[in-house]
Formats: sequence, C-alpha cells, structure tokens
Amino acid sequence: MKSFFKSVPILFLLSIFSDTMMAQDLNKTSQHLWKPQADNVYLQELAEKIPTDSPVQSIAIQNGKCFAVVDQKIYSLNDGILSVEKNAPESVNRLMSEAGTLWALTSKGIYRISGSNWEKMDDRDYVDLCIHQGSIHAATKDEIFRLENGKFVSIKPKGGYYSSDITMLMEDGSQIHDTPVELGPIRRIQSYSGTLYVLRPDKLIQFDGLIVNEDFIDWGSIPSKDTRDLLSLGNRLYISSSKGLGILRGATLTTVKGSDGLPVENTTCLEKGFDDDIWIGTSQGAVRKLGNEWQYFGAGNWLPGDHVNGIAVGDKVVYVATDKGIGIIRYESYTLQKKAAYYENHINEWGHLRLGFIHVLYQKNGEWIREITDNDGGNTATYLAAMCYKYAATGDQTARAAAVESFKAMIWLQKITGTEGFIARSIWSATADKGERSTQGSGGLPAKWYPTPDGKWFWKGDTSSDEVTSHFYAVSLFYDLVAEGKEKEMAKEHLERMASYILKCGWTMNDMDGKPTRWARWNPEYLLRPYGYNDRGVNGLEVLAFMHSAFAISGDEKYNKGLQQLIVWGYHTNTLRQKNTFPPATLAPWDDNLAFESYNTLLRYAKDPALRSVYLRSLERTWEVKRIEHLPWYNFSYGALTGNDCELEQSVKYLRECKLDCREYNFHNSDRDDLFMEPGYISYEGAKRAFSPRESSGPTTLDGGGNGNVVREPTHFLRDYWMGRYYGFIQAPETTDPDLISVKPSGNKNQGAKPYDGPDRPKLY
Repeated sequence: MKSFFKSVPILFLLSIFSDTMMAQDLNKTSQHLWKPQADNVYLQELAEKIPTDSPVQSIAIQNGKCFAVVDQKIYSLNDGILSVEKNAPESVNRLMSEAGTLWALTSKGIYRISGSNWEKMDDRDYVDLCIHQGSIHAATKDEIFRLENGKFVSIKPKGGYYSSDITMLMEDGSQIHDTPVELGPIRRIQSYSGTLYVLRPDKLIQFDGLIVNEDFIDWGSIPSKDTRDLLSLGNRLYISSSKGLGILRGATLTTVKGSDGLPVENTTCLEKGFDDDIWIGTSQGAVRKLGNEWQYFGAGNWLPGDHVNGIAVGDKVVYVATDKGIGIIRYESYTLQKKAAYYENHINEWGHLRLGFIHVLYQKNGEWIREITDNDGGNTATYLAAMCYKYAATGDQTARAAAVESFKAMIWLQKITGTEGFIARSIWSATADKGERSTQGSGGLPAKWYPTPDGKWFWKGDTSSDEVTSHFYAVSLFYDLVAEGKEKEMAKEHLERMASYILKCGWTMNDMDGKPTRWARWNPEYLLRPYGYNDRGVNGLEVLAFMHSAFAISGDEKYNKGLQQLIVWGYHTNTLRQKNTFPPATLAPWDDNLAFESYNTLLRYAKDPALRSVYLRSLERTWEVKRIEHLPWYNFSYGALTGNDCELEQSVKYLRECKLDCREYNFHNSDRDDLFMEPGYISYEGAKRAFSPRESSGPTTLDGGGNGNVVREPTHFLRDYWMGRYYGFIQAPETTDPDLISVKPSGNKNQGAKPYDGPDRPKLY
C-alpha cells in the first residue's frame, strides 16, 4: 500500500480529500447506452387453488363453466366450490368439450349435455373425441366412429384395414392378410392436415380411412414407447410422453427435452391455450409454451398437487386438474404501474406497516402476526427507498408522507438506544406486539433486548453491518430526494451520528456493554486478519460509503480524515474483489444486497475520477457475477451508476413475472429437466440456472418455501419499479385507463395482521 502512495502525485491525494460536493442528480448520466422500456399492457397471472381429497381425473370448460371428474363423478365449480352435478352420468373416465358441447366418456357409454340434461349417445366405451373434416369422430380402444344424424357410425372399411407394408400389396392394388390389420390399441386421435392420426401406447399411426400407416415418418422417432396425449395445432402435431415432447411437422418427428427448455420431460397431457400457446401437463406441474418461452407452474405457488391429469383452457383462464385438486390460473390486463399500486394496497390491507416499520407476516394458531425481526431497519429501508423514488418520479404527496413516516421510524431506531449514533435492530412494544421476542442473536449468541426507562418498549441490540448500511442508503436517499426543512436537518444529523459513533468506537459499533457487536465491524483488526478476512471486500465497501456520504453531506473534515485512513489501509482496493464466489460457505445473498446499497451510496458521493475508477471496476466485476439472476435491483443500479447497457428487457420481464400473491409457498425445482445455464451467462457461484420469480422465491434457489404460512412484504418490487421510473429505465404507461394503472382498495384492513393497537411512536422532532 505504501508503494501506491509513493506513485501517486500529491495533487491527486488532495483532490480525493477535498471533495465536498454533494450528489444532486443521483448519477443521472448525460449519455447512456440503455434504451427505456415501455410499460405496456401485459397479462398478469393470478392463482387460485381448490383442494380435493381425491385426485381430479379430468377437467373441461363449457360456456365458461368448469366441470371436473372426481371419483368418476362429474362436479361443477361455482364460486370456488365443487358440487356434484345432478342427473349426470357416473363411471366417468373423461370430460371433453368439442363442437360447442360437453361430452362425458364413461365405461358405460358416451353422453353429451343438452341444456341441463345429459343425453346418452352410445353404449360403447370411448377413449377420445376430435373434429375431423367437419364432423365429430370418436374412438374406442379398437375403432373410430363418426357422428351421423345423432348416431356414431364406424368408419372401418368393409374389407378391413390395409397396411402400409408394401409387401402386402397385390398387382391390382388390393391387399391380402393372413392376420387382420388392427388400428388399435387407440389412446388418442387427432385431425392433422386433413388426415386422422392415431396415438397408440407406443406408436403414432397415420390413418386415411383405409391404410393404417406406420411408415410415414422419414426423419426422427417417437420420444418414448410410453405415450400419453396428442394435440394438433397449426402445422404441428404434438405428442406427450414419459421422455419428452414429440413434434411432427410434415414427415419429421423431433423430440423436445429438458436441454431444449422443457422443464419436465415426463409429460401427461396437452391442451391448446388462448393466445397461440400450448399447455403441457407433467408429473411435476404444468408448463405453458408461449412462442419460444417455457413457463413453469409448479405445486405450491400455483397448483394444489404435482401430478397433472388434465388441463382445460377458457377465455384467459386455465384450469389444471391435479392429484390433489384444481389449480386455476387467471390472466388479467396489467401494467407495471398497476402492479405497483396493487402491492401498495396489499401492504396496507395486510397490515405490513406498523409505526412506520415494514414487517413480514407469519401465521401462528391461525392468526397473522407481524414478525419483529433482526433487521427491521434494513427491511424498512427498502420501503423508504421505494417511496423516495416514487415521490421524486411523480411528486405524489402520498408517497412523500409514507417516506416521512418510515424515515421517522429509522431515526427512532437510533434515538431509542440513548447512545448517540448506536442504532437498534428492532423495537418491540411491551403491551401491544403479539408473538414473542426472538431469543437468538447474531451467530447463535443470545439476543440482547433492552427496556426503555418508561417500560413501554424493548429494543434489540447487537446491531450488524446490515442495518447500518441500509440506514446510510435509505436515509441519504431521503435526504437527497424528499427531505425539506427540519427533515433535512434530522436526516443529516442521523447520518453524522452513526458515522461519528463508528469513528469513536474505532471502526466498529459498540453495544451497551462497550464491546463491538458481532458483525458491525470495519476495523483492520477484524477485516485484515483471518477472522474477518472474507468480509474485507463488502465491509470495506460499506464503510467507504459511510465516510464518503457523511463527508459529502456535512462537509465535516473528520469524515474526510476517516476516508483518508481507509485508503491508507487499502480498503478501496479490497473492494475490487468484494464479491465472494468461493467457498460456498462465504456466499450470502444478503451481502449482495448490502454491496449494491453501498454502491448506490458510494458512487453518488465519490467524485474523484481515480477513486471512482476503482469503485466502478468493483461494480463491473460484481455485476458480471450477478447479472445471471436478472434482478432489476442489480441491473438498474448498474445502469444508473455507469450509463451502460444493463439488460433492461430482462429486468422488465422479471418484474412482470413477479407473483401477485405474496404468500411464500413451498416450491421444488431440483428435479426439473431444464437445469442448464441460459446462453450468454456464466454461473460463477455454482447455481444450476436462474429461475423466474413465478417459480422460486430466490433467483437461483432450487427448493424452499414457507408452506403458505409466511407473507413477504412486496417492497423490493416497489423499490425496483420506482427506481426504474425515476432513472427513466421504465417509461410511464401510455394508457390513462384507471383500470390499467391503478387498483381499488377492497376496504378490508384485516386480511392479514390486525391493525396495531398500542402506544404511539414518540415525537422525534
């Protein structure tokens, strides 16, 4: 490090330490390489699950109404309740909607509904129906029949079927067989390019009314000897099987497998979608193929069970029959602005807010409880940032009021400790908060809870670097974008107090016992020795952000001297490889969040080109590692700080794919067949692949979830969307239709946790 200083002219050092310019434009570069993304209207998925005690064997839609088969009986679905259809046939194997009519295929015959009555059409045991050359055709296991004048008539030639084997052909064109040619066993039939195709359990057959053609595929072969379903759509004929999806085009049969993007190769059923898409049932959920995109809908998030037995598609609604009930996926027109409004409404109606803090909810004895966490300040910082960006982008006074409330909560975390500059992790009401105070602290140490002198509150100590970093990020944003008058003074004071306390404690935060907390350590005795060496990069990035921002906002020379000392220790160069990629024990997603909060703070205030070049090189390396995840937070931060292309299209797609339901359900991806890396990306941290937010609660998390007993606060979406709007990454919607840009509150404030009913937050200024 000494050689570094010898090689740098003294004027360069003076320029570093005389930088008192405060950020005003929040890195809005005059030139940029990214192109703004339109907030166009798109279709948003909404999920509903109807559990059943027995498997749902088949499902169909008729005139917008859903019918299902459970225990071989027909049920209709009304307002989320399944009711047995009166006077309906029993021993039902399959329901189908063809030619505007609902059909029931039973072991005792085929029925169709006429008005409200079921009409028996034939006594045979049929397995499938299709429209061919304008007429209903129905197949038993051995034969195909055409509906003529209300009766099913066999289309089998009087002389029997011909074979495609040319050795059977006589000179006059006839055929002689010692064993009759069989059409079956038939599993499914479909009309494709004017010809009937028959799916056997192990083979695809072409049937022109006479010849049973087994020799029409010139290239390729069927994926598996275990076939399940057949679907004709446009110029393709699709085959579901146990080992992938077969696609016939002309005389070529190709196989689509996991390596091609199919999430699960063990496919069970097929159904045409409502938007030139195809729905594929599998043994592990449902798959939607939309163009070249594969969308996966698994059990937990979307379906009550894994194994899909049937799919029915209506007008922007899909019903999925599983072994444990019916999954309903509805599609509604949305913009991202409407989605942001939906989440803000959710926060209010589910009770995530309390005293300005934002909380996760968990279920206990059937009641939703706000979790008082180890990181209430960090969680609230994300919401505060979201409201700061929203106010700056729109001038919305409601957003400003929300930002002020959360800002007050943040500074209360400092004032409640009674020690100037030391901040609490969380605050618990002794009389009003439900649940229990956590008994565990950092690294398995006992939790440190301290009562206030008046006995109204307990606050948690052992504060970590996470909270401090979040405070500097969000409060400095509030200072730059929202604060006025006394608010600006209080924000400046809050940041100065924390920075001063860190300096006073020797680059740590000391707890009430006078000793450093477990994780709030930025001193060289920790970071530059084996004990804390793995944290030297990210913690160095954090404390550089603290000093840069405190100096820029206050102009106080002591923070400049602190910054100078950090550079002497080489903290700035340690940031170059701050992102750990190995060993696995050092990988923590929350550290990545802290790093990007630090980048956003640091690069707003650091003006010297030489220092910025170091920080930007650190950011470039970190973003290259993290961009595989398509998280808007990383991409927008990188674009805002550099002006470079930052994969905005992927970011907007990610935001659109976020689930509206904030409950955290179980999800399982580790057995999928498409666990390969997306072209153009490299996994530096050992991830199998990146997942859509509709598939996982973490961008690279294979399995997990909260079994529906946890409700996450949707603040990350709000922060990212409004950050995108503020910087111009996302344009405002062109539509002014209120139904596409806003949501109406339901008026139900008790969907989640009951409203807080306890002592008020004390007056802070």
